[in-house]
Amino acid sequence: MIQLKIVSPEKIVYDGMAESVLVPGTLGQFEILTDHAPIISSLKTGTIDYATKDGHFTLEITGGFVEVIKNKVHLCVEC
Repeated sequence: MIQLKIVSPEKIVYDGMAESVLVPGTLGQFEILTDHAPIISSLKTGTIDYATKDGHFTLEITGGFVEVIKNKVHLCVEC
């Protein structure tokens, strides 16, 4: 499991545990799973897909960035 926090300028979209996160990186879509290597990447327009114990969720974004460090994923996005 990974700790996922998705924030936009308006609100905190999600703050909790997730099994996986699929993001639209500027160089291509990539998936973040438990023990992912540390990374900082910009995001392009697209869809964030994330899975939690409560199900699968999607979020349409117009850009942003992601930071992954030690099973913590922080997404700062424009919705």
